[in-house]
Amino acid sequence: MKAEVFLNHIYNNNLEMSRNVPNKSQVNDFINQLTNLLFPVCNNFDMNPEEMFAYWNKLKIDFKKLLIPLKSFYSNSEDEITELYFAEITSVYSELLLDAKSILEFDPAAHSIEEVVLAYPGFYAIMIYRLSHPLYKLKIPIIPRLFSEHAHSITGIDINPGAKIGNSFFIDHGTGIVIGETTVIGNNVKIYQGVTLGALNVRKEDAKTKRHPSIEDNVIIYSGATILGGNTIVGHDSIIGGNVWLTSSIDPYSVVYHKSEVHFRNWAKREKELIDFTI
Repeated sequence: MKAEVFLNHIYNNNLEMSRNVPNKSQVNDFINQLTNLLFPVCNNFDMNPEEMFAYWNKLKIDFKKLLIPLKSFYSNSEDEITELYFAEITSVYSELLLDAKSILEFDPAAHSIEEVVLAYPGFYAIMIYRLSHPLYKLKIPIIPRLFSEHAHSITGIDINPGAKIGNSFFIDHGTGIVIGETTVIGNNVKIYQGVTLGALNVRKEDAKTKRHPSIEDNVIIYSGATILGGNTIVGHDSIIGGNVWLTSSIDPYSVVYHKSEVHFRNWAKREKELIDFTI
């Protein structure tokens, strides 16, 4: 295929695709500005209430612009969707304060709410999730996923906007955590790095079913644990140990752990053998 023909083919495809999607950089700018308004400590934000009100209204205008390319996907007007979304942010802010307090309470290395907000990737990932979930409930496509992928790229934590997560959620360290779309998480749950809450099967025909596990209140899931399946329920007040592979439900107050063997040898005693080894 000649270059001119190929480039014309790309142009036509891009022209068609760009009609139905918001600008990714504008979405990222919006979420950065919104989080900066909610938690100004992140960027030394300094506005009086009148200036904040004007900033809030500007964010509404920016948000409506993001919706315009998606208008074929929803029936309400951009104004109605914007008002519905921004009305949800009040409750989201209250939930985020509970999340931050939970991290401060249970992480011995955390010394202040400001430190949690400013420096904890787990809190940032939770914040972006909580801001994306109302859009998911409003059935707005693409934008909530762009929110979550923005947080994923920064933190290494992948929380699908469709997940349902209760109050006082605690993510510690966080890198490598994956929380699937139909996951349900109760209140006061704590999750450590490398945890996967995923599906047993990855089939397109299962898209409308519950594919991911349910985690009840007061559960702790330690690093590297993998919990799979839409019918899998982790009962409340349970502890899931590191590196556990779980595909069936467990009762409340359970402790599940992976038992492995660790072998030791004295390297110094085998040093000569290793040095003399030839192929």
